[in-house]
Amino acid sequence: MDFLMLERWSPYLVGVLIGLLNVVSLLVSKKPLGASTSFMKLGGIIYRSFDKEKAQNNEYYQKNELKLDWGMMLVFGIIIGAFVSSILSGDFNLIAVPSMWANEVSGSFLVRFFSALLGGVFLGVGARWAGGCTSGHGISGTSFLSVISWVAAIAFFIGGIAVAFLIYGM
Repeated sequence: MDFLMLERWSPYLVGVLIGLLNVVSLLVSKKPLGASTSFMKLGGIIYRSFDKEKAQNNEYYQKNELKLDWGMMLVFGIIIGAFVSSILSGDFNLIAVPSMWANEVSGSFLVRFFSALLGGVFLGVGARWAGGCTSGHGISGTSFLSVISWVAAIAFFIGGIAVAFLIYGM
């Protein structure tokens, strides 16, 4: 159990574990891994608490039932697991502006906050527009040999590399 205390795990081991999780997910729930739909459903559940009729009449929410399901539990598990892992490894700390960001972009908390917020909005819109997120396309879709998932996964890498060059001027 000492591996639980490690600050970083082998990416090869984690890749195998995620692949096995995808197989278990398919066997148990008959659904592939994915996270972006869970965020949409959570947003719909919150929206429904303010305007139930509009949420019920929303075409998107009619196709995707607004309920707490295994996908949402996966997302909550990722968040809780990351927190527990950081505590066990002794790596937990709260940093408003990471030093790399401060050195490369800005030391301002507001710049960091609004950049993260804008990035999150772009990620959310992009994931819904693409019909899935990095886990949905990059893990599950590619394992099904879906052409659109392979195109999406390649685009994720190209976009990530381009943004890294843009921000960090490699």
